[in-house]
Amino acid sequence: MKTSKLYVGNLSYRTTEETVRDAFAQYGNVVSARVFEGKGFGFVEMGTIEEAEAAKEALNETDIEGRNIRVDEARPRQERPYRR
Repeated sequence: MKTSKLYVGNLSYRTTEETVRDAFAQYGNVVSARVFEGKGFGFVEMGTIEEAEAAKEALNETDIEGRNIRVDEARPRQERPYRR
């Protein structure tokens, strides 16, 4: 099943959620945008699957703040074994 949540990778460490939200808003309703500070990636949730596909097609391998970003369908989080 397709989802409207997208993974956004290869972000500059200075890229903000607002910058990502603005880029994706050109392709539809951005429900949420989250950038993990100092990690170089984040997630964007679009209003519909069609909007997510349009954003993925248009923005994958495009430049945001000097970096060619990677946009892909987000995969479900994998459970990790507990580590002490």
